[in-house]
Amino acid sequence: MTSTPSQSDPVRHRREVIARWTARANRAGYGAFGVSIAAVAYGLIAHFSPLIGRVATGGLIVGSILLAPAIVLGYAIKAAEKEDRARGM
Repeated sequence: MTSTPSQSDPVRHRREVIARWTARANRAGYGAFGVSIAAVAYGLIAHFSPLIGRVATGGLIVGSILLAPAIVLGYAIKAAEKEDRARGM
């Protein structure tokens, strides 16, 4: 069995794990924003009830909580990988 660089380097392995979690958080965060947009659209078309307002607000809050750190960590991982490639690692 040959080892890939990520298996022999714990830093790269940790980066891969964080990258997978940030990708999941991005999908969930944008999904929450989608739910919020759909709730507002439904409220505008049908009837805007307090429940629709709560769903829209909840989607925005959850999406923001998930996306803020995920986007920052995603850029940090990309920058670290770019720096590693520049150094020839």
